[in-house]
Amino acid sequence: MNQSELALVLAGPILRRVSQHQVGIWLATSQAVSLSIRFCPEDQAAIELNPEQIDDSVHTLKAGENIYYHLLDITLALALPLETWIAYDLRLQVDGKREWLCWQDWAPNLVYPAYSLPGFRVPGRVKNLLHGSCRKPHHNSSDGLVSADAWLAKTPPQEWPSLLMMSGDQIYADDVATPMLLAIHQLIKRLGFSIESFSDAVINDSQQLHNDEPYYLQRQHLLPRDSNQEGAYKALFSGVKKPIFTSDNANNHLISLAEVLAMYLLVWSPSVWQNIDLSPPEDLLSEHRDNYLKQQQVIAKFSKGLAKVQRLMAHLPCAMMFDDHDVTDDWNLTAAWEQSAYGHAFSKRIIGNALCGYFICQGWGNAPENFSAELLAQVQASLAKPGEDAHLAIIDDFLSFPHWHYHWDTQPSLIVLDTRTHRWRSERNLASPSGLMDWESLTNLQQQLLGQEAVIMVSPAPVFGVKLIEVIQRIFTWFGKPLLVDAENWMAHPGSANALLNLFRHPKTPNHFVILSGDVHYSFAYRVEFRGRHRGPDIWQITSSGIKNEFPAKLLDVFDRLNRYLYSPRSPLNWFTKRRRMKIIPHRPQGAARGERLLNAAGIGLLRLNADGSPSEVLQLVEEGKVIAFELEEQAARWE
Repeated sequence: MNQSELALVLAGPILRRVSQHQVGIWLATSQAVSLSIRFCPEDQAAIELNPEQIDDSVHTLKAGENIYYHLLDITLALALPLETWIAYDLRLQVDGKREWLCWQDWAPNLVYPAYSLPGFRVPGRVKNLLHGSCRKPHHNSSDGLVSADAWLAKTPPQEWPSLLMMSGDQIYADDVATPMLLAIHQLIKRLGFSIESFSDAVINDSQQLHNDEPYYLQRQHLLPRDSNQEGAYKALFSGVKKPIFTSDNANNHLISLAEVLAMYLLVWSPSVWQNIDLSPPEDLLSEHRDNYLKQQQVIAKFSKGLAKVQRLMAHLPCAMMFDDHDVTDDWNLTAAWEQSAYGHAFSKRIIGNALCGYFICQGWGNAPENFSAELLAQVQASLAKPGEDAHLAIIDDFLSFPHWHYHWDTQPSLIVLDTRTHRWRSERNLASPSGLMDWESLTNLQQQLLGQEAVIMVSPAPVFGVKLIEVIQRIFTWFGKPLLVDAENWMAHPGSANALLNLFRHPKTPNHFVILSGDVHYSFAYRVEFRGRHRGPDIWQITSSGIKNEFPAKLLDVFDRLNRYLYSPRSPLNWFTKRRRMKIIPHRPQGAARGERLLNAAGIGLLRLNADGSPSEVLQLVEEGKVIAFELEEQAARWE
């Protein structure tokens, strides 16, 4: 495809970490470009960066003939002012041309009304923030990021959130609608990704997968099966070979690195949807046609909201962390799963490709200092020849990478946990759920917490979840089937559960913990107290999920009510849980029926904090400008 038929900016700009002396911006372009930027604080002189400073700040990865990823990691000698509107003028110059292009040329809907440039604020203290997870394009609901953009559009910048925390499942690599996979393949052809070779697979390379035999709704036949009779699933399924990839919807699972990278562009950018044809494939079986047409309508609506998503992410610092669906369902759930998945070259490649895509599109901008120039060179070598030695080597490096977790020096500090790659594996039974963090990681976390007055801690899975659901997961685990119910909660592994709970009891840990989570496809707000203690840390578990996903409504209603009856703060059943020394006080969503504590509505969480770091308001922004608040006061004294 001719370059002129592609938009110059394929995705972004996405604002990443921001402080007084540092600004991160990520974007993807279809051509090699030079960049310039200046910052314009309100009522102050502009801060210009000279070409040498820009060259030192810009890092670029070329992933295909027409796809370049750029991360501007800018260090400023002159401090940006706090709590002030700071416009930024990002300009692009296509290599070989003299003209500099401003935002109107490559993202005409990038700014909010009454503003001539995009901008942001550097917070002196985190007074409020947006957070959420689980954004599935083909789920038939509103998009929480579009709701967040609508809220920003009518809110003065001095009241904007300090950041947007995306705590997992920014893409669903293991659950892809056929119209989306069709769009992915059309985009891949335009971007000119290099052909990726496969080994130990039914297909030879990505050229065959993207063009000749895309295997729409049949990818479960390509995915490897466990052949180790002493491996993950013998005990669970009486020796029957079970697919390593256990998602119920793996029939369109992403496989190649190009597919992963293309999907990120398609969930974040309006420009890449130009000239995408979502007409059903000619060879689509008739029994799949009705579902295809339904998904086609949902995805067409999703794509129309992406200009607002682009605008939102250009104005709020975006922090990100992976969870299972960014890679695959059940990712590292048990040690037995790990043995099977990483013991097969093709399944390891699929997982590694998703992790490479996460690095390029998400992890890189979270904490650029964690990724050396040598590692970036290795990534570039792998992109040039996917499927060859450099690609296999970088997958090994990423699978064992020690620094996916990170923190931002906000006030309170933002501490983001990696609960996927440093798991506490069961020693008694390889098929038992692994702990979400191992002893060493939890020890390092404790050291990081010492001496802080308050923290915002991000755990993709809730630390304090719905007890009834955790009990059901424990029952399935006891019967040897943890994979059937995604039995990955903090309390599923005794070692990690006890180590984490002891961390909260340490006398030098923060007085105020706000734990942000997602994952579960419903939202709730819990306050946690120590039983029998006059003093202890103020702990809040605040969960917002999903941005574009929901739990089956009738089933959640049953769980919600049973959980209230069986595990109220006064229930004796609490003494049989690992959290028996803690009292969990749920708070009701405003307007909910009597007894309801879980909110099942696609949207995004808005958290407001007091000066001491404790919550003052817990809100959920949902479709059509509706705001649902959790009632934080009435249940502290009584239980309805």
